[in-house]
Amino acid sequence: MAKSAARVAGAERGYADLRDHIDALEHAGLLVRVKREINKDTEMHPLVRWQYRGGLPEKDWRGFLFENVTGAKGRRYDIPVGVGVMAGSKYICAVGLTCKPEEIPDKWQHAFSNPIEPTIVKSGPVQEIIQTKDELKRAGGLDQFPVPISTPGFDGAPFITAGHWITKDPETGIRNVGNYRGHLKAQDRLGIFPGPGQHVLAHWNKHRERKIPMQAAVVVGPPPVVSYAAVQKVPYGVDEIAVAGGLAGEPIRLVKCQTVDLEVPADAEIVIEGILATDLLEPEGPFGESHGYMHPRMMNPFMEVTCITRKKNPILVSWTSQVTPSESSIIKRVGYEPLFLKFLKAELGIKSVVRVAMHEPLTNLRKVIVVQMKKPTEAEIWRALTGAATFHPGVGKFLVAVDEDIDPWDMDMVMWAISYRSQPHRDTQILRGREAGHGPPFGRDDQPVETRTADESALLINAILRDKFPPVSLPKKEYMENAKKIWEELGLPRLSPKNPWYGYELGDWDEELDEEARLAVEGEYLKNGEKLKGLRKKV
Repeated sequence: MAKSAARVAGAERGYADLRDHIDALEHAGLLVRVKREINKDTEMHPLVRWQYRGGLPEKDWRGFLFENVTGAKGRRYDIPVGVGVMAGSKYICAVGLTCKPEEIPDKWQHAFSNPIEPTIVKSGPVQEIIQTKDELKRAGGLDQFPVPISTPGFDGAPFITAGHWITKDPETGIRNVGNYRGHLKAQDRLGIFPGPGQHVLAHWNKHRERKIPMQAAVVVGPPPVVSYAAVQKVPYGVDEIAVAGGLAGEPIRLVKCQTVDLEVPADAEIVIEGILATDLLEPEGPFGESHGYMHPRMMNPFMEVTCITRKKNPILVSWTSQVTPSESSIIKRVGYEPLFLKFLKAELGIKSVVRVAMHEPLTNLRKVIVVQMKKPTEAEIWRALTGAATFHPGVGKFLVAVDEDIDPWDMDMVMWAISYRSQPHRDTQILRGREAGHGPPFGRDDQPVETRTADESALLINAILRDKFPPVSLPKKEYMENAKKIWEELGLPRLSPKNPWYGYELGDWDEELDEEARLAVEGEYLKNGEKLKGLRKKV
């Protein structure tokens, strides 16, 4: 899981850049180099998509580096494209965070609690080539990059899907870094979808109130820790670059932009600088989004490109979005869950919360949230569910509280708990007046994206055991473990145990019943029969 230490040390930083990360992925067996010709407009994203829709387990998901890229018109590009290399799986994220997959939550908790402010350096690899004015036109502007079409057959253009937009609050000067899709409209024009509740929209609105344009820089291919921090739902005013520093354990190196008053990661692959008008909107989209549907065309802001800086031989990073799981959901999942856990345990002080799970397949993390708790009070249950439902706009539509014995990531177990441990008339609450958030149904009246209504609701479900239950109806652990050894001796197919795989008690079981079960496995069940005979009753 270690980064390439020699290269990192030579670069005067202790954290990996994209190339160090790709080397580490290859060393870990998590990278596929595709040397055959691949059409970015029709083949690239569909190929990677098959690992998510082809029935493969997450351990088999890979990052892809396409080294022979062409376009629909036959153009050949000398810039490789990485898809899935930042967050194609939790195992890839673990490489980027230099930890084991099971250590990812602790890594995030440390970063949230110990952010490190960035440092400004005079120059960096991202400005090895600087293109402005005539040089920008000669290079082809945005068209110099092999930006893939994400949803061939439905998207109307290539979209930059791994573009981290950096802007500043005009009042406080505090930076925001967020990942928003970038619609390629011209060599010098890039659309943006600043969804409801996003901090970049708050910045744009503040600039509009002052009747001034907004400066922005779009970073593609920064050090992985910056990408991981860019998608986090941190509170407004928290600098994601400082959180990235917390992940790295040292300040992130920044350089000043050439044409806008912003700073960007010095070790990024590509930076697009520009200006967003605040008195004009234009149609943007449609685009295949992570809620699993084509997001319709809407009136949104756009950037006029003033400068592009890049490495001499950059790598373009592109994320799969659309139906989840996908790279855009995986990179959020590994950070959102620790963030929600920190909010409930540390900020709301609900110590009985154990874990928070956000359901990913098809539902895209935001809609179904499961809170695992250890012996909570009734009040703690509802505080936890309400807290999770209100932490971020549009996140949390169906929220369930479960006991420690229920795996919150296993929806079969969650539905088992709902089915037998809750009573709808007593154990549910509906929160009204909520924002719909990211997903359909969509309006068709071409209103600006910041138009937000409160016509959504959330269902809270208490599936925590109130009463004692009889044991789970599976053989006790020691019998299942012994049988597993026999299974393996027989050379039967490899097992992947799924909870619950053995029976355990839930309070409604006594010593007499336990003794009867012991006698049964010792072949003395007839003694139990004699005892039961003595307990006959006339009817």
